[in-house]
Amino acid sequence: MTNSIRFGTVGSPISTPKKPGGSVGAILRLKELGLDALELGWVQSVRVTEQTCASIKRTGAGQDVLISVHAPYYINLNASDDEWIKSRKRLMDAAIYGNLAGATDIVFHPGSYFGKPASEILPLAIQRLAGCVEELHAAGNPVTLRPETMGKSAMLGSFEDTLAMSEAIPAVKPCIDFAHLHARPGDGSINSYKEFSKILERYAKTLGDESLSHLHIHLSGIKYGEKGEKEHLLLKDSDLDLEGLFKALKTFRCRGRILCESPVMEDDALYMKDLWG
Repeated sequence: MTNSIRFGTVGSPISTPKKPGGSVGAILRLKELGLDALELGWVQSVRVTEQTCASIKRTGAGQDVLISVHAPYYINLNASDDEWIKSRKRLMDAAIYGNLAGATDIVFHPGSYFGKPASEILPLAIQRLAGCVEELHAAGNPVTLRPETMGKSAMLGSFEDTLAMSEAIPAVKPCIDFAHLHARPGDGSINSYKEFSKILERYAKTLGDESLSHLHIHLSGIKYGEKGEKEHLLLKDSDLDLEGLFKALKTFRCRGRILCESPVMEDDALYMKDLWG
């Protein structure tokens, strides 16, 4: 199981040198550290040239560092028609330029319920997401779009929401943030081997056993209250049962990537890699 999971960071490692800097420098730094996955943090906007994308792709392939993208935060599958035009462009830009940069997966925040039940929101969210996938496939773009499980109960992005989107659209798969899933209920649950196992069991039952070979996971410590996530923490400052989670991932023979979002990204990524063994 040693090489079954790749570890890396969401955004450039803190210790990335100024030269060459940028995403190319981040890839080289991750490789130096013994990490082998990078999620490009395009969280404010997608401002990158095709030339830069080509450099990222070339460096990632040369260093055997897998690339994904975190799309801009301001995407909402439940936006008004006018706002959806802007949201859609942000998601599509991340997918188009991400593909040019060698990214296989595009992670995004699905949006907000705006106080409505998920059952009312999901049909529109799925319809809009399916339209994006259709356009990408027509252009020969094979990226997987990954709605992220969100840490606040008011946000579209429960585990069930992401499964529903993925079941409806084959080119869509969840990005499972286990820290968010732990924080979302606000009561300290979703934090044991048994609970993590139930999530993985349901994932496989809904999307097929093969889906457990291509997991895309975000991890960090997390502070939460009654309404869910408050902020990301260092793993050692958090109550997240990392050993229970890793035991569950190994029990289900999971493969894929774990990207660290802790405030000490590469340090905690290396800690997780060591713990994984």
